Amino acid sequence: MNFLAHLYLSGDDVDIRMGNFIGDFVKGRYQSRYNDGVQKGIFLHRDIDYFTDNHRATYEVRLLFREGYRKYAGVVVDVFYDHFLARYWNSFSPYPLKGFTRKFYYQMVQRYRELPLSVKRLLPFIIQTNRFYSYHTIEGVEGALNIMSRVTSLPDKTDFAIATLRNNYLFIRNQFEMFFPDLIDYVIVEYGIIPSGWNDGSIHSGTIELKEDEE
Repeated sequence: MNFLAHLYLSGDDVDIRMGNFIGDFVKGRYQSRYNDGVQKGIFLHRDIDYFTDNHRATYEVRLLFREGYRKYAGVVVDVFYDHFLARYWNSFSPYPLKGFTRKFYYQMVQRYRELPLSVKRLLPFIIQTNRFYSYHTIEGVEGALNIMSRVTSLPDKTDFAIATLRNNYLFIRNQFEMFFPDLIDYVIVEYGIIPSGWNDGSIHSGTIELKEDEE
């Protein structure tokens, strides 16, 4: 999963949120520099990624992007899953998405000195562009993919990705709708973490009735 889903699945503990946020940037023995809560967040990040990569619904979506992205297809799927989480945020949390993201930015500014150097460089730009909130529109994820193709090894195939998303929008949304409750259940059972504002009464036979975000 991409950043927004990782943060949502961290619950309300700031240490776990921080660990989940920096999970891709902390390798090997360096994780021992952090307290137990942050380390739990780092392990949670890795388990979320593993669960996502091995879920059948994710596999089906990944096939759509393999032609243009090959081994990076999963990265694109993660970004688009964040789009559906953001667009249908009201289905998962009673707290406004804009407030959720602003609170997280503030928390990370407060913990800035503890962040890995690469995250220190990334965070100001995320805040300036309100990256996580921008995921709720197709234009927002298009901008994110364009940035990623410039600063990472992600292929410059954004036009292909967005066209594929638009042409398969309902299918990808339905796959997300089947996948995300399973991931939430996994985090609750394995880590005892309740996502912020989550109401498990909204689960219906492994799916969620998606409600458009009103912001």
